[in-house]
Amino acid sequence: MQLGLSESLPALVSKHFTAAKGSGHLLFSQTHLTTIHTAGIPYQLRYCPALANKPSGAPNTEKSATKPKFDPFQDPSPELLIAQIPQEKPTHILVLNKYPVIPNHFILATKEWRLQTDLLEKEDLDAAYSCVKAWGEGGENKANGVASKRLFAFFNSGNESGASQPHRHLQFLPVEAMSQSDSGNWQPLIDAVSAQPTCPGSKYSRWAQIPFAHFALPLPSNPSADTLHHIYLSLYRVALAVAQGKPGSSSSTTSGPAAISYNLAMTESVMMICPRRSESAQIPVDSTISAEISEAGIVALNGTILAGTLMVKAEAEWDELRRNPDSLKEVLTTIGYPHPNLRELSFL
Repeated sequence: MQLGLSESLPALVSKHFTAAKGSGHLLFSQTHLTTIHTAGIPYQLRYCPALANKPSGAPNTEKSATKPKFDPFQDPSPELLIAQIPQEKPTHILVLNKYPVIPNHFILATKEWRLQTDLLEKEDLDAAYSCVKAWGEGGENKANGVASKRLFAFFNSGNESGASQPHRHLQFLPVEAMSQSDSGNWQPLIDAVSAQPTCPGSKYSRWAQIPFAHFALPLPSNPSADTLHHIYLSLYRVALAVAQGKPGSSSSTTSGPAAISYNLAMTESVMMICPRRSESAQIPVDSTISAEISEAGIVALNGTILAGTLMVKAEAEWDELRRNPDSLKEVLTTIGYPHPNLRELSFL
């Protein structure tokens, strides 16, 4: 897809972000950042007190198939709207996240109403990949002395995925903004997984140390919409088989409602999925310390887990995870499914 933008995507997003932040149309929240290691995996931990007050529009079982009374992607605020793409006959919009904790966090949403819980269509993936590619072509960024501009794209689908809106949308985080001020040898988790060898007898890559089932496939250079959709469906089917406890089975479904909750992630070179069995997990915190925080100790995760980053809202959670990184391993184990064994993987 040719985006047809008037200027480079990074410049356009940055300009709109700066203006919207300055005018108060988006509410940027600072976070405390550190890197912790669990099971040998470097994970970013962010503490954001403002998260406790963020409005929630998460779909539930009863309402996820209906259009809400308020849809932030239907006629979005002009101050948050970045562009409509493609320019000649728009099918999607690019809009700023209203409550970002990372600079230049933006969203790709369908122009017309589409369900977040339905399988992605070719046009969704084509538009998302076009954004990822355009970001990399948007010029050099000399942050930390390294010339790079990369986007991490993610998609939350289903009630256990951390999805926040029922109108179909994918989200983008600049990798250089995520890694800013991080000195813990962090890299996006999707990069580490894609560097692993494929499983014996299987085409998928995974990192056995990660305590939840996940699968990754490489993307060819300049993939077509059909190729992207084919790779996506392959990942969805393996995630579905694992979630349903039938690793040797397959599904011919290519459209309509997804049968499971899952997170999808994509960079310019790889696509990755993890099926979800729980949106959140509980960690031990001192209730007397966190009496003023609603649901303190309940840590909710979305597709940013595939970037290797996690955000908490209470200081007690921040302290517990830094003091005891094994608590993070328990969280990651709880929200996903166990790895299928290698014999089962040979069928996938």
